[in-house]
Amino acid sequence: MIMMLIKAFVVGGLICVVGQLLIDLTKLTPAKILVLFVCLGVLLGGIGLYPKLVEFAGAGATVPLTGFGNALAKGVKEAVQRDGFLGIITGGFQACAAGVTIAMLSGLVVAMIAKPKDK
Repeated sequence: MIMMLIKAFVVGGLICVVGQLLIDLTKLTPAKILVLFVCLGVLLGGIGLYPKLVEFAGAGATVPLTGFGNALAKGVKEAVQRDGFLGIITGGFQACAAGVTIAMLSGLVVAMIAKPKDK
């Protein structure tokens, strides 16, 4: 159990370090870096490398945005096998619908509690 936590911490931390280095050392905006991480997760998931990282690091690999990209790729792969060409369009939505819904509802609840103001 402790070793699994250490692996998750190290891998997740390294992904975050890469993001911070991209912010500090390049002129990429945070939005572009987030998109880059999601696309990297899709690419690595599509060629089968990211699932091996998930096996090794667990939540350290699934929680960062690269894990979201991997979930999209996995959903598309499964939907294409099940539904054919239509799975290219529907697979990513089906795979990530619950996570996106929770994120949106959490944001709504926090916005209702915190009473955010425009700047």
